[in-house]
Amino acid sequence: MTGHRLSGHVNDRHELVVRVPDSIPPGPVQVLIVSEPVVVEGDDEWSAGIAHEWAAELSDSREDIYTLDDGESLDAT
Repeated sequence: MTGHRLSGHVNDRHELVVRVPDSIPPGPVQVLIVSEPVVVEGDDEWSAGIAHEWAAELSDSREDIYTLDDGESLDAT
């Protein structure tokens, strides 16, 4: 058995699309799929921006209008 590292993609119809080198003969093959984690670009920047924008409100004790004594427990036991 011989291994080759190839890059491809899965299209909207869930088909694997990949171009193999001419050295691989036609016929059956086995495929191991290693998907890469999805990274949302700018997500960390967005979170940091929100934290910065809301810092004054979140640290203002006048905004603490509820206490642990408010409301009813969700766990009746």
